[in-house]
Amino acid sequence: MALAPRSLSANRTFASHRQPVRAAPRPFAARPAAGPRDARLPAPAALPADGTADVIVVGAGVAGLNCAAQLAAKGVSPLVLEASDGVGGRVRTDVVDGFLLDRGFQIFLTGYPEAQSTLDYSALQLKPFYAGALVRTGGAFHRVADPLRHLADGLASLPNPVGSPVDKVMVGVFRLKSLLGTLEELLARPETTTLERLKAEGFSEAIISRFFTPFLGGIFFDRTLTVSSRLFEFVMRMLATGSNCLPAAGIGAVATQLAAKLPQGAINLGTRVSSVSGRTVTLADGTVLSARRGVVVAVEGPEAARLLGPALAGSPSKADPGVGTCCLYFAAPQAPSPEPILYLNGEGDGDGIVNNACFPSTVAPSYAPPGQTLVSVSTVGTFDQLSDGELEAAVRKQLGGWFGAGQVAAWRHLRTYRIPFAQPSQAPPTNLTRPVSLGGGVFVCGDHRDSATLDGALKSGRRAAEALLAQ
Repeated sequence: MALAPRSLSANRTFASHRQPVRAAPRPFAARPAAGPRDARLPAPAALPADGTADVIVVGAGVAGLNCAAQLAAKGVSPLVLEASDGVGGRVRTDVVDGFLLDRGFQIFLTGYPEAQSTLDYSALQLKPFYAGALVRTGGAFHRVADPLRHLADGLASLPNPVGSPVDKVMVGVFRLKSLLGTLEELLARPETTTLERLKAEGFSEAIISRFFTPFLGGIFFDRTLTVSSRLFEFVMRMLATGSNCLPAAGIGAVATQLAAKLPQGAINLGTRVSSVSGRTVTLADGTVLSARRGVVVAVEGPEAARLLGPALAGSPSKADPGVGTCCLYFAAPQAPSPEPILYLNGEGDGDGIVNNACFPSTVAPSYAPPGQTLVSVSTVGTFDQLSDGELEAAVRKQLGGWFGAGQVAAWRHLRTYRIPFAQPSQAPPTNLTRPVSLGGGVFVCGDHRDSATLDGALKSGRRAAEALLAQ
């Protein structure tokens, strides 16, 4: 459920189900939006006739777009090269039969500091989730609520089997502890795995397995909880200081807003880069471009490693498999409840492959046509051993036990996304502020430079722009 959505580029083709890829260079054109936009998108672009640009940005994910927007705001003209057919990288939304399908279930956290300083929240028309979840354990759903926002629900949940009453009080205490000190101090605290940190805090096995495993598993795509404790504390702080939301026009509205800050002619779609050497960029069709001030590689870790080689020290390499997920979408006549809430699998891996489910149109009605409901289902891992049909059947079988076999049978499958590299691996030891300047006029940004979150991607783009401007 990528509460901390991913990095956010895409010179590399996004791996989704039945998504066509355009091989020929194509100018940027706006996708139909599901809601109003407050800025005009860049007009169609073309490669410069003389083959030169002030700055070349490889990848139009949110890291690359924010870098380009920061440069444009300082009077530098960026040329953005994107291999796919749209902006956003892994932060994109497709429109299918009137439904808004985010490419992988993602939640926007309003507490992100970089997002607060970069994005226009009012234009995103953010719609909040319930501050809590329904956890499936013992064959039934049990509520876990943020007691500071839903006091009555928090008190009522104390005796349920998700964890002991002491566990639930400790969650509130840990939430408050995450607010102590600055963010810089938090990210410099002694580091261990999230599982070891939870045990050190005194949480019971029950609440770790039934709540933290599916909840954090959906954020980090890791049910083993081997992610750095620093990332865990960072996310807990973001949850404590903001709301969990969906933009009315889908998560892709974030990328659309960033793209709207660029000058006309800045973005070229369908433009794949085959190599980067200093300030020279070679496209897949053999075209050679050069940058007067620098080249910014703003693609995901493995693709950045391919383009930059040994220069990309301290970043995930092509050997790093990252972590992946599948996201399945269905159209339903109605949701089991009108409540805008997450459903988590607290039964353990033996109860099927679903980690979490959600009905996004109960949060933001614009995600579905009038009178219909959108269902989003996420797994941890891509289950490559299963065909698309087998994956769908396994999901339907499990959710039939959750919501009723008759109801689930009436759902119409819309699309399946298999996302093998949703995030880089974040097991300790981690370095959450990796260098963005590689020397020789080459810079890099993406979620492999900062935390593997939407905020980290935005921050890395800003840092790359600042480093380039300072050279």
